[in-house]
Amino acid sequence: MALDQVPNHHRQMRLKVMQNIAAAFIKQGQYTDAVTSLEHIMNDCPTITTGFNLVTCYYAINDKERMKQAFQKLLTTDLKQEDEDKYIPHNDDKQHNLILEVIKNDSLRQLDREKRAEAERCIKSAAKLISPVIDSSFAGGYDWCIEQVRTSPYVDLSHDLEIDKAIMYLKKKDFGMAAEALKSFEKKDTKVASTAATNLAFLYYLEKDLSQADKYAELAMAADRYNPSALVNKGNVLFAKSEYEKALHFYKEAVNIESSCVEALFNMGLSLKRLGRLENAYDSFYKLHAILKNNAEVIYHIADIQEQLEDTSQAQEWYMQLVGIVPTDPSILARLGEMHDNEGDKSLAFQYHYDSYRYFPSNIEIIEWLGAYYIESQFCEKAVSYFERASIIQPNHVKWHLMVASCHRRSGNYQQALETYKFIHKKFPDNIECLKFLVKICSDLGLKEAQDYANKLKKAEKAKELKEQRVTSGTRRLGSGAPSRNSSAGSGGATLGADRMGSGTGSRKSSSIGARSSAGRNRRAINLEGADDKPYQVSNPKTVDSSYADPLGPQMERPKTAAKRRDDAADDFADEELDDDLLPD
Repeated sequence: MALDQVPNHHRQMRLKVMQNIAAAFIKQGQYTDAVTSLEHIMNDCPTITTGFNLVTCYYAINDKERMKQAFQKLLTTDLKQEDEDKYIPHNDDKQHNLILEVIKNDSLRQLDREKRAEAERCIKSAAKLISPVIDSSFAGGYDWCIEQVRTSPYVDLSHDLEIDKAIMYLKKKDFGMAAEALKSFEKKDTKVASTAATNLAFLYYLEKDLSQADKYAELAMAADRYNPSALVNKGNVLFAKSEYEKALHFYKEAVNIESSCVEALFNMGLSLKRLGRLENAYDSFYKLHAILKNNAEVIYHIADIQEQLEDTSQAQEWYMQLVGIVPTDPSILARLGEMHDNEGDKSLAFQYHYDSYRYFPSNIEIIEWLGAYYIESQFCEKAVSYFERASIIQPNHVKWHLMVASCHRRSGNYQQALETYKFIHKKFPDNIECLKFLVKICSDLGLKEAQDYANKLKKAEKAKELKEQRVTSGTRRLGSGAPSRNSSAGSGGATLGADRMGSGTGSRKSSSIGARSSAGRNRRAINLEGADDKPYQVSNPKTVDSSYADPLGPQMERPKTAAKRRDDAADDFADEELDDDLLPD
C-alpha cells in the first residue's frame, strides 16, 4: 500500500519501501517473492545489503547458478567512495598536508570506513555461505569465489578468503591441507603472513609439535610484533615446556597490547597459579571474570585459588555460583561436600556428596564417603547398597565384599552375612580375614562347617608363614655381607611392614577438576583393608586363632537412656533441714 502511494519520481523512497517488502517476505519464508523485489532494487540502484540478501534467498531456494550471478552482482556494487590515494600526504605541499591531518579521521572518513568494513563483511559471509554448495567440494567453491574477488575492486579480500578456506579445512579435521594452504602465505604481505603464521602456530600446537609451533609463532611475531594472538601462541609453547616465567612475559605483553585479550588473561592466570603466586593469579582471573560473566572455567579457578588461600567462606560462595551455572558437575558438588564436612556440617556435606553420586555414581571416593556416613549414623543396612556398587566397580578388591558382609552382620542379618562370606571365600579362597569371619559366625550360629573353615584357616596361615619366610630369606640373600640371623629377621619384618602399608593404603583417584582428600574424610576414614593393615602374627599350628578386626571399625557404644536412681537424688537433700519459711501454709 505504501509503495502504491509513493510517486515514481521519489525513487529513493520507493527503493527503501521495496527493501522492507523484501525483508517481510524473507521473514515469512517466501523467498521467491523476496527475490522479485531484491532483483528490481539490484537492477535500479544496487546496494551491498540488498546484494547479500539476494544471495541468501537464492541459497535458501538452492539455485546454484543464480547464487553465482548474485555474488558477481554483489562484487560490482559501487560504494561511491573517493580514492584512498587522496589521503596520501605530499612532500612539497605543507598546506595540503595540514588539511589531510584534519580530515583523515573526521566523522565523514569514519563513515566511509564503516561502509567499507560492512561491504567486506557481507562479501566474506556470502562466500562462506555459497562455497560448500556451488561446487562438488567446498574447496572448489572457495576457489571460484576467490577468483571472482581477485577481479573485483575488493582484491584485498582474496587473501582473507584463502585463510577462511584453510580454517574450513581445520573444521573438517583435514590438518594437512590446512597447513599446506596456510604455508602459501609465508611470502605475502605483512598482515596476511602474520595471520597465516599465527594459525599455523596454533595448528602445530594442537598436534603437539612444539618445535614447528615455536617456529611459526616466531614468524608471526616477526611479521607483526603487535599481534596479540602471535604472542599468546609463543607463550603457549613456553607454557607447554614448563617455562612458566618466560610464558608469563609474553602473556603480559599481549595484555599490554590488547587489554581485553581473554586468552592472554586466562593463560596468565594459569602461569601465575603454577608459579605459586596465588594473589596475582586471583587478580588476573578476577579481571577476566569482569569481561566473561558466568564463565564456568574462570569461576572455578577463582574458587580454587580462594580455597588454596584458606578463605573458605569466599571459596564456598564462588563454588555455589559455579553450581548455579553447571548444576550437574559432580566434581564441584563433591568439593562443596568436602568443605562442609571439614566444617562439621554433616547434613549439608551428605547432601552435596549424594548429589555428586547421583550425577556420577561410579566415583569410588564418593561411594566410600556415603557408606562411611551411614555406618557412622548406625544405618548399616543403607550402607550396603553403596558398598555393593563399589564391589561391582572394583570386583577384584576384597575389601568391598568384606564391607558388605560386615554391614549385613551389624544390621542383624546373619544368614545373609554368612552367604556373603561364603561367596567371598569362593572368590578369594586364600583371604585369611574372610576365613576368620566364617569361623566366628559359624561358631556363633552353631554350624558344623566351623571346623572345616578352621582347617582352611590353618592352611592359609601356614601358606602365609611360608611366603613370609621366602621373602625374609630373599632379603637376606640380597643383603651385603653375612648379617646375623636377628638382623635378617629385622630387615625382613621391615620389608613386610612396608609392603602391608603399601597395599593397605589404597590409591584414590581424583575427580575431573582434581578434588583433594579432606581432613574431614580422614577423620571418618574406615579400615577398608580389614586386618591386613595391622602386623599379623601366625598362630600356633595346633590352635586356630579366629580373632578378627571388623573392617567397619569398632562398633559405637549405644547411648544409655535409663533414668537415674531416685535414691541418689534423695540423698542430696537427706541431711538438710527445711526451714519453716519453706513449708506450705
